[in-house]
Amino acid sequence: MKTTPAAAGLALIELARQGRFAEIRDSFAPQLRPMVPAGALQAAWESELAKNGPVCSVGTAVTEPAGPGAVVVKVPVTFEHGAVAVAVRLAGDENWITGIQLLPAGAAEPAPPWEPPAYADPEKFAEQDVTVGGGPLAVGGTLSLPRQAGPVPGVALLAGSGPQDRDETIGRNKPLKDLAWGLASAGVAVLRFDKVTFAHPEQVAGNRGFTLTDEYVPHAAAAIQVLAEHPAVDARRIFVAGHSLGGTVAPRVAAAEPSVAGLVISAGGAEPMHRAAVRQFRYLASLEPGQAAAAQPALDVITRQAQAVDDPGLSESTPDSELPFGTPAAYWLDVRGYDPAAAAAALGKPLLIVQGGRDYQVTVADDLSLWRAALNGRPDVTIRVYDADNHLFFPGSGPSSPAEYEPAQHVDPEVVAAIASWLGSV
Repeated sequence: MKTTPAAAGLALIELARQGRFAEIRDSFAPQLRPMVPAGALQAAWESELAKNGPVCSVGTAVTEPAGPGAVVVKVPVTFEHGAVAVAVRLAGDENWITGIQLLPAGAAEPAPPWEPPAYADPEKFAEQDVTVGGGPLAVGGTLSLPRQAGPVPGVALLAGSGPQDRDETIGRNKPLKDLAWGLASAGVAVLRFDKVTFAHPEQVAGNRGFTLTDEYVPHAAAAIQVLAEHPAVDARRIFVAGHSLGGTVAPRVAAAEPSVAGLVISAGGAEPMHRAAVRQFRYLASLEPGQAAAAQPALDVITRQAQAVDDPGLSESTPDSELPFGTPAAYWLDVRGYDPAAAAAALGKPLLIVQGGRDYQVTVADDLSLWRAALNGRPDVTIRVYDADNHLFFPGSGPSSPAEYEPAQHVDPEVVAAIASWLGSV
């Protein structure tokens, strides 16, 4: 009988309690196993026991969808001196583990329905489903149209890395839906759409020549076309707004579609993403000094894999296992050959760059500095830093961490207002 995701999540906790860490490692997706040696898993578990004491009870697992073929199982675990939710991301029919994360205990409670942010007024716009692109890789999208006379500016939203849905759903939060509803309430037509990696994961996985361009440009161009053809949208004022990796690739989209009037780059990485991955691993390890030994093997692996991307000998025959996240070489060759800040500078189009000051994934020091250097004070470039915001533009305080993304919250209203104002002024 096939194991359910909930049973797989509970089994992982039981294996840890029994000290069977080699079996946990073997339950990871094959391309990820080099990053999670059994000794590292054991060290992480023992560090948690040292901090919170022995396990007293394991509660009922909660399963949440995480895209086609993937789920997150959240298991409440009570220790003698504390409680956490162990979040296990599973993929495929085999329930391969693709990630394990410790979250606040409340994360294991069933997620409530998404609530609109205060700056969204559903009475001011209407939504309709659309198809973006054609053929077997067409994806679904949502067009938010203001209820007002006259052509309005339009924006195509690009989500960040990974198999993201049109709302960029992360736990209980939907940052792209926040942004879409906020902008539509302010008189901007917004088209957001599922990424091809979300809608067609099997076809993408079967294409070893799949690149960063393939991940974004064809569907972004199709979204721009949908907006341009709609009678309520001003075809002369269509923008691309990308978040995270979507912001990184936005200049490439504009280069492919010269009709684009300008770009909004939200927490867009400018440092090559394989090097940024090493930086992020190092930062996350620094948050838990007591687990440095457990984190070191993964840091060593990702460092070695990032160096393989920079190696002049990288070719499409380089084994996937030697590259970050087991992603084939064609993707990394494309990433390595792309300088987003230089591409943005070459466009000569208006840009708005917004950045969270507490963002550890895309940082002021490592990424925004590159955008600033390339754009060199151009009058048609506006850069704004929101000191309290993290990578998702959720305000907070102290060092940012992945657990911060879990509670229900909304994109900073100041960021949404700034984007709406800039779009109206161009």
